[in-house]
Formats: sequence, C-alpha cells, structure tokens
Amino acid sequence: MNVHATAPAKAHRLDEPTSVFARDVIGDLSRAPKRLSPKYFYDVTGSQLFEQITLLPEYYPTRTELSILRDRSRAISAIIPEGAALVEFGAGATTKARLLLRECRLGAYVPVDISGDFLNAQAKALRADCPGLAVHPVTADFTAPFELPEAVKAMPKVGFFPGSTLGNFEPDEACTFLKSARAILGKGARMVIGVDLEKDERTLYDAYNDAAGVTARFNLNVLHRINRELGGDFEVGAFIHRAIYNRDRHRIEMHLISKKALTAQVLGKKFSFRPGESIHTESSYKYSIDRFGTLARASGWDLLESWTDAEAMFSVHALVASD
Repeated sequence: MNVHATAPAKAHRLDEPTSVFARDVIGDLSRAPKRLSPKYFYDVTGSQLFEQITLLPEYYPTRTELSILRDRSRAISAIIPEGAALVEFGAGATTKARLLLRECRLGAYVPVDISGDFLNAQAKALRADCPGLAVHPVTADFTAPFELPEAVKAMPKVGFFPGSTLGNFEPDEACTFLKSARAILGKGARMVIGVDLEKDERTLYDAYNDAAGVTARFNLNVLHRINRELGGDFEVGAFIHRAIYNRDRHRIEMHLISKKALTAQVLGKKFSFRPGESIHTESSYKYSIDRFGTLARASGWDLLESWTDAEAMFSVHALVASD
C-alpha cells in the first residue's frame, strides 16, 4: 500500500478525510464493475496486516527489494546529495528508509502517508532511534499534490517510493503520479523507486494468495473499515478474497467476491450484489526494465541507473528530474 457502527450519524464525523473516503467509496461502488481504491486498505489494522504480509514466505517483493537496497546502498547513496530531504511517498514502516538513512548524510526525513496514526507512531520511533535526524511526518494522500514542510523547502529533495506501489496505479495514473512527485520535489530533484518485474505466474499467484490467509484478511479489512467509519453494513463473511494474474495486462488483480445475493448500504446508499459479483480492490502491474524506463521518461524523469537482484525478480531505479 487506514479502517461497524450502530448508527451512521454516530459512526463518522464528516471531517475532510472522511468526506473524501465516503465520496470515493460511494462513487466506486456505483460503477460497473464495482471497485474500491487500494489506498483505503491502510487504516491502522490494514497497515499492520500489510507489515505481516511483507514477512510471508510467499511474498518475495519486500525481502528482495531490501536485499537490493543493502547490496547497492553505496551506489544508491551516491545519487543522494548531502543534506537532502528524503521524502518517502506512502511511507508505512520505516524499514527501507532506515537503510538509506544509515548510508546517507541527510538533512531531514519526510514520511508521507494517508494513515496518520501509523505514520506518527513510526516517526516517533525513528526520532528515538535517530535523535540527530529531523523527522517531519506529513499526513496526506500522496497520490495528490501536498505541501512539503517549510523546514525542508530549501533543501535538495530526493523522493523515495519503494515497495512496488507504483504498480498499483493504472499506467496513465502512474504517469500522473510521477509528474506530481516531480512537481512536489521541485527542480533538480532525484528519486529512488522500487518496481516489481514480470516473472512466472506461479510465483505471482502464490505471493497474493498466501497459505496463512493474511492477504485475504488484508483485502477484506477494507469492508470492515467502511462499516466502522462510514456506518456501512457489509456482511464481511459473505465475501471471499481472490487474486488472479491477468497475462494480457501484465498485472495481478485482487477482488472481493460475493458468495451470495445481498444488499449493503453506505451512508444510506444501497448497493446490490449478485452471487459471484466482484469488487476490484487492487491491481499490481509488473514491468520490464524497458517499459518502466519509457514510463519514467514520459513523466518528466531521466533514468540514471537501475539495479536488480540476481534472479531479476525486482528492480530499484534512480531517477533525476528532466530539465
């Protein structure tokens, strides 16, 4: 990659984040086919479940990316200017950022994430472990424009976007995000980004259908969040997790499948489901090095260098903003 109520009026307060969540959920469930944005996976429970996913034996991306960041830490740090602000988009846990923080002489760390409680807890822990580092957490939807803290605006900026989250965007959305990141970071910015690579379908299938069922709980948690925050009445047990590989589109798709005919409501808006009907909750696109390079250049970035693991399962790229 945030989150049951007895009465809708009591279940939520229409602060800005909740209003946006409600608008997006109602709009996306009104589509045909139905969908939900993967950014709403990450309430506190969802963030914790995702951290469990990263430790699963089937889930190769995290451990493979960490090995690249460790093995190539000197080469990666060489592209990061001394005194720069490291801006991590969709920060979550700080495990990967800590590898760069140890190797680089940074001026500040700016983790950006939609899950404010989880983000602030991670920032507090990092401050305790790195008392000399200025940490400025920003609670925001990193897929949309946001303001950097005043304290870092004069520093060189380096974006950090690990974890293959770029693959959760449709290709045109990925381009829009990369353009937005370039605008936020400013002239001369650099970026370090993780991108999952194409590979055999069995490995991909197993990674999103783990034997312990953690990914299923992670997927279903978005319905619990709707019930809790938006006064929804989804019968969560009436849905099952399904992840499939769409070969033609180079992507894993995650769905929630209704096991029976049912009706659920969100803020008084009713949604009917047929047996077997899907809510498409996430896509995870897999790239080749060449296809990612083309995307980066079309988004205002030049590719400085790319690194992969020995089996070419995953890639990490260094970008610089085009003049």
